Amino acid sequence: MEKVLIIDDSDINLTLLKHLVLKLGGCEPILFDQPRLALEWCRTQVPDLVIVDYMMPDMDGLQFIQAFRALHGRAEIPVLMITANDQKDVRYQALIGGANDFLTKPVDRTEFDARARNMLALRQGQKFLADRALHLQALVDEQMERIRQQERELIYRLSRAAEFRDPETGAHIQRMAHYSSLIAASLGQDEGQQKLMLQAAPMHDVGKIGIPDYILLKPGRLTPEEFQVMKGHARLGFELLQGSASAVLQAGAEIAHSHHEKFDGSGYPLGLVGEAIPLSGRIVAVADVFDALTSERPYKRAWSLEDARAFLEKGRGSHFDPACVDAFLQAWPLVLEVRNRFQDEEAPLI
Repeated sequence: MEKVLIIDDSDINLTLLKHLVLKLGGCEPILFDQPRLALEWCRTQVPDLVIVDYMMPDMDGLQFIQAFRALHGRAEIPVLMITANDQKDVRYQALIGGANDFLTKPVDRTEFDARARNMLALRQGQKFLADRALHLQALVDEQMERIRQQERELIYRLSRAAEFRDPETGAHIQRMAHYSSLIAASLGQDEGQQKLMLQAAPMHDVGKIGIPDYILLKPGRLTPEEFQVMKGHARLGFELLQGSASAVLQAGAEIAHSHHEKFDGSGYPLGLVGEAIPLSGRIVAVADVFDALTSERPYKRAWSLEDARAFLEKGRGSHFDPACVDAFLQAWPLVLEVRNRFQDEEAPLI
């Protein structure tokens, strides 16, 4: 049923117009003899056609149309104004104010039928286009979500490719990514940034793909020369990911390049100090080191949670951004949940 709003201060006119609307078929007439009450109704209801008389006390038809058009989402709804034959100036003002068509008094039934049907057909066309737009938007959103899912999977597998060449596990990727997201949340970043950290952090060590096996897989301590080669993975990761149109890959490039920087400037590859280090790199530095310390590897035993916490606290202001350490410890119960959720024998997708 299409809703036809009728505003007229005359009960006789309301009755006549109601009868004419019912003869159209498929329409529900909504009657008001006070335009201000009709306007209040329009704040929560959306009519398909408005029929309003010009001559009314308190608020005339022109004032009603102006107020009606000012309501959100009411700019395109068809409006018929009822005027007298000699009120041409009123019609001109009404056209400027937002009326679509006119009826003259006394209202002719045949003319009413034609003009009202034309206005309702216009409204039906508007609804069709709006529904079509919503349908197309839904299709676009569905395709974009599929693309984003494929991007997430590609990023995960790319990150896993680097991890396969390193004595770390897929669960490490998941844990440190979720730790990074928790830190972002504790720092007050919005959900978009939290999600971005979750998706981009796994690429922190993607540059290890370019490190020779004899260095990457060496069981003992690296020589100074070998360590210089190993440090190159930060630059390699950045070069691999930079320049992408993807916001996730852009963040991944930034993280790969900066997560080994230290707050006091003693890190690599650029020796950045303090807030000159991108925030994403400062966040991942805490998340990555904590998980590395608390994970068992062929060349070391896992540290206890207490010892790892103490290491982070000791490194506040030297290795780590103090704000990131505090944010991580503030989320400690959630940190433990992540640690229990992602065990080394499992590596589900993020």
